[in-house]
Amino acid sequence: MTIQQPPAMPPAPPPGMVPVAPPFDDARRREIRGVLRHPLENLTLIVAVLVSLIVMSVSIGSVVDALRNGREPGIYSLLFALAPLVLWLMRGQLMARLRVGGVKITPTQYPEAYAMLQEAAAAFGMKKAPDAYVVLGNGMINAAASGHGFRRFIFVYSDLFEVGGRLKNPDVLRFIIGHEVGHIAAGHASYWRWLGIFGSQIVPFVGPVLSRAQEYTADNFGYAYCARGSAPAMQTLAVGKYLNPTVDINAIADRAEQEKGFFIWLVNALASHPVLAWRAHALRDRSAPGRLVWRPREPKLLGMPPAHPGLPPAPPRG
Repeated sequence: MTIQQPPAMPPAPPPGMVPVAPPFDDARRREIRGVLRHPLENLTLIVAVLVSLIVMSVSIGSVVDALRNGREPGIYSLLFALAPLVLWLMRGQLMARLRVGGVKITPTQYPEAYAMLQEAAAAFGMKKAPDAYVVLGNGMINAAASGHGFRRFIFVYSDLFEVGGRLKNPDVLRFIIGHEVGHIAAGHASYWRWLGIFGSQIVPFVGPVLSRAQEYTADNFGYAYCARGSAPAMQTLAVGKYLNPTVDINAIADRAEQEKGFFIWLVNALASHPVLAWRAHALRDRSAPGRLVWRPREPKLLGMPPAHPGLPPAPPRG
């Protein structure tokens, strides 16, 4: 079983050259969101918001009752009652740490990555590319997207960034940047979205299933931007930056269908990200969305077709 190579991507612009973005088109941006969003994401979002409202309402009631009766409010009740302020402070502090401690990706600092960032934002119909930073990984393989106020940003741990360096595999970095920019393009970094689901994070299964749906959505964005970077990115998540070329990603994807049992189900159900075998399976079989709760079925399509043929084309440039 082999993975068919997707169509070649256009070469990255030369260092220092920033791609010209097409004119901003909000209708096209919404259409792209609709094409790439996991079909169950909005449903899981509604459930998470409703559960969060219950948790936060109970917390506010508990705090008010404690104050009326001269008792000290419980720490968790107080946390959820003050969620708007707590969340605003957390996001602001995270962005401040990146601004003073990370290496900002610019036209002169990691110009190839900067060009990828601008290119991905333009491809997804965004008005402006998010800021991006490289932070010290100390062996950790990770990247994330967030925001504060009207600003959006992503950060990539240095160990993961090294995999996509000029002498390694730039397509991995393309996929990662497409994935993280996809989180922002899909609205996952919105303050109001985070606030709306804040309380659901303590409820088993509810918060994690939404998070997994969002990760599949972001994977769709990454695949649409650079399909051929998806397999080596999963290889890197499996064994790290040194052994990734030795991994048979098809063998991992095959095990998504083979590994069974209650604890396999439970590990995925409680995870914020789809377990690796299921995620690799979803990236290989593009005929069906990634599975959120139940084990993937036998693939309907083993080859990789062109990345999201339904993705609307960019409007012609002036």
